[in-house]
Amino acid sequence: MQRRQMLKVLGASAVSLGAAGGSRAQTFPSQPIKLIIAFPAGGPTDITMRVLAENAGKILGQTVVVENRPGAGGTLPATALQNAQPDGYTIGQTPLGVFRLPYTTKINWDPVKDLTYLLCVTGYSFGIVVPAESPLQSWTHFVAWAKANPGRLTYGSTGQLTSPHLTMEDIARRVGIKLNHVPYRGSAQLMPALLGGEIMAAADSTGFAPHVQAGKLKVLNTWGAKRLPTFPNVPTLKELGIDIVQTSPYGLAAPKGMNPKLVKTLHDAFKKAMEMPNHKEALAKFDQELIYMSSAQYSKFAEETFKKEKAIIESLGLAKAT
Repeated sequence: MQRRQMLKVLGASAVSLGAAGGSRAQTFPSQPIKLIIAFPAGGPTDITMRVLAENAGKILGQTVVVENRPGAGGTLPATALQNAQPDGYTIGQTPLGVFRLPYTTKINWDPVKDLTYLLCVTGYSFGIVVPAESPLQSWTHFVAWAKANPGRLTYGSTGQLTSPHLTMEDIARRVGIKLNHVPYRGSAQLMPALLGGEIMAAADSTGFAPHVQAGKLKVLNTWGAKRLPTFPNVPTLKELGIDIVQTSPYGLAAPKGMNPKLVKTLHDAFKKAMEMPNHKEALAKFDQELIYMSSAQYSKFAEETFKKEKAIIESLGLAKAT
């Protein structure tokens, strides 16, 4: 009799524990979620991501806290996810630099296999800017000066091996010029450096727009498939005879091994958040548009981009020695 009673008690405890576990899963999130982004506070990514995070927090019923981890070509959020639990409470931005990392740096994780891709959100609108008083008043002037002064034309980017850096080097290779690259940790540091005369030009996303509108900077070209609404008189690279379009799509990822139910919860919340008018308005200030990909589509994009970036890194001679 005592044995039967003990079995009943143990059985009831197991049911109770199971119900509690199910309840915890159903009530996610029960605490704030940390969103790690790859660039400093005050730049275009930070500004737009904070709007996205606030929207998602309202949908999820918990605060989404933004944490800035700039540097290392935008790869620090993905690196941080390698040590986080796949419980949905830590997610990160995944710029294209993530897919270049293994080709340039020795790491012990795989960008395709060791991240859970949630969704793609948007991409950047890039361009090349110079100070308004610069003698380099057009792309023709820029190229001519660089050819006459090999290696002396300094330009800044948002970091080593970021899309602005690699695209700029690709442009230089195609037009036959040699430039001097100076990396910064993000737009918030790059723009003051350009305005302060530390460098002659900058390759960046359109965080430079307010400075252009204030008459302090001049845009020489932009890198999209078509001219930007904010700068309708500025030619694209393709119009200048350089067959490059660069929008550098990025989205959100989580640690490897996340429960599919959590993936769906986060995907659905952030998809709704990215489509809200205030987020679209925030993006429009930087000539950015939504680039939505589902979890499955974004995972496939990651796999394909990982292969493409290898070819780009090797063509520029930037692959690490083996």
